[in-house]
Amino acid sequence: MAEVSFHEVTKVFPNGTTAVDALTCTIADGEFMVLVGPSGCGKTTALRMIAGLDEPTSGAIAIGGEVVNGVSPRDRDIAMVFQNYALYPHKTVLKNLAFGLQQHKIPTAEIEERVREVSSLLTLNELLDRKPAQLSGGQRQRVAMGRALARKPRVYLLDEPLSNLDAQLRTQLRADLKQLHQRFATTTIYVTHDQVEAMTLGDRIGVMSDGKLQQLGTPQEIYRHPVNVFVAGFIGSPPMNLFSASASDGRVDAGDLVLEISGAPSGDLVVGVRPEALRLVSEATGEQAMQVQVEVVELLGHEMIVYGSIRGHRVATASTAAGIPSLPSERAIVIARLDARREPAVGETITLGFSLDDVHLFDAKSGEAVTRPDSLASPRLAGS
Repeated sequence: MAEVSFHEVTKVFPNGTTAVDALTCTIADGEFMVLVGPSGCGKTTALRMIAGLDEPTSGAIAIGGEVVNGVSPRDRDIAMVFQNYALYPHKTVLKNLAFGLQQHKIPTAEIEERVREVSSLLTLNELLDRKPAQLSGGQRQRVAMGRALARKPRVYLLDEPLSNLDAQLRTQLRADLKQLHQRFATTTIYVTHDQVEAMTLGDRIGVMSDGKLQQLGTPQEIYRHPVNVFVAGFIGSPPMNLFSASASDGRVDAGDLVLEISGAPSGDLVVGVRPEALRLVSEATGEQAMQVQVEVVELLGHEMIVYGSIRGHRVATASTAAGIPSLPSERAIVIARLDARREPAVGETITLGFSLDDVHLFDAKSGEAVTRPDSLASPRLAGS
């Protein structure tokens, strides 16, 4: 196992595109780190630079305290699992599992022992004589993971390994990956665009956008305390409700939602509240609340996602849409994740309550989070 660190690492491609911009972070020995972000954010390039498949334009990458710039991929003692499995189609599962060990000239007896161990661990024993074309997608991905596990490298690198699988298999293999890491505790860096994978797998998450590391922290830290509008809109499913607002003398006006917040900075702000922080209430009883016109209801069995609207403007980020296109421009979508026992009708006006502790404030110009004031008064409905 080994610590992996980036120090001011930048990667500029020949066409002038800056894929990674001054990335500095450290992945601790034995940690499961997830790099997450939308397509083109630089996360895969960062992974490829650790592997030695791409060289940084500037900065240093270290594995186990040793700078590996210029060191060949073969000599870095890493194992990589790709999105497309990268199995040898003419070799059986057994030979695919053993191939990397043979290339590193591991003794035959040890190869047999390691292959037996990982095939048992990943329930591949009955598939050892099959070739990849005879396997399902989930089985192929288990073989790819088994080949990496058999190597016992210092670092595992996983590049969106579950993205080609259906939802049920992704859920199963997420659990398998978590269990495997708990057993082997090998430094693991996992790249994905799926924030659900990031939240469920990572000890820590690095959120990236436009080649820059936006925030680094535990899943709960990033979920509860996003540092900017991008992270707030990217982490969470459905995404956080973000509304344009103006503030003056502690009054934050976001259209139909008006908050009285002592200490809120004057000027243009973005107000955020997560869908799961909203709850259906019978009436506004002095608590935090807003009246919402129901536009769409999605029933999911144990819960429902309600898309409603208020007078205002929803802020769209690089990872979230502005809302339902058919709505008038002066209406903003509000998404709420609610209990399914009371289904509102489309067109009905409902009251959604929430705690002011769940309200996030961001500076509209910089997008950075605003420090929470010490004293928060109750918001009120516009016109009340």
